Amino acid sequence: MANAIKNRYEFVYLFDVENGNPNGDPDSGNMPRIDPETSFGIITDVCLKRKIRNFVDLTKKNQSPYEIYVREKAVLNQVHDRAHQAIGAKASTDDKKRKGSGDEVEKARVWMCQNFYDVRTFGAVMSTGTNCGQVRGPVQLNFARSIDAIVPLEVSITRMAVTTEKEAEAQSGDNRTMGRKHIVPYGLYRVEGYISAFLGQQTGFGEEDLDLLWQALINMFDHDHSAARGKMSARKLVVFKHDSELGNAPAHKLFDLVKVARAGDALKPARAFSDYKVEVDKQTPKGVTVEEKL
Repeated sequence: MANAIKNRYEFVYLFDVENGNPNGDPDSGNMPRIDPETSFGIITDVCLKRKIRNFVDLTKKNQSPYEIYVREKAVLNQVHDRAHQAIGAKASTDDKKRKGSGDEVEKARVWMCQNFYDVRTFGAVMSTGTNCGQVRGPVQLNFARSIDAIVPLEVSITRMAVTTEKEAEAQSGDNRTMGRKHIVPYGLYRVEGYISAFLGQQTGFGEEDLDLLWQALINMFDHDHSAARGKMSARKLVVFKHDSELGNAPAHKLFDLVKVARAGDALKPARAFSDYKVEVDKQTPKGVTVEEKL
């Protein structure tokens, strides 16, 4: 598409959590996710994309061309129907599922990319119900991993109330109920991301979309506070820009230019970002520039 980005990018993003649960695992009682072999903390790409979506939804008020496809309580098939109505497709004769012709599906796919930020950014599978095709998004993230091993804690909490009169009678006047809260005392996490110019041209991911992505990464935790997540903060965003669509260096070599190490006594457990030092090697390969946006 005409306004799409013309350069390939990679980025390294550092963020931390203090006394919170950055990404609970529902299969483990909502304990913070860890690699069982190393005890390093992990956070899924889906979790981080959710926060980016929420930031865009918050700041752009879910208005086109920055609507959010995967949002809370959204009924996706209704959005697919809306896309087909917008392109003037014929009404369905099958109430259960409407495949659509190849031309209609392609037009619906383009319409979804034009109107929904997360579709043209992360991609989507939109073939359920009324078919709007599939989109490979130009922006992809790895799982985030903590710099050091983490030690999740299970903290006991009490509530000075009960939910029903029956519970109050059973506790003989003592309304306190016990609960559990899972936290990471402190963890610094690193995630690496990729932005493809070729896929961006297919979805129409443009420079304004790219700027909004950087804004989201820098600010999204400030609008996502909760008792469960504790204190989460964006700490560093290092962006590598290639002077071509294809790129001028392998991504892993660029990621190696960002080094994070312990500052001071490495035998003591880290409890703040100041316990680490971050070094960015500015001697990049020819055709690649580096910028610290945070």
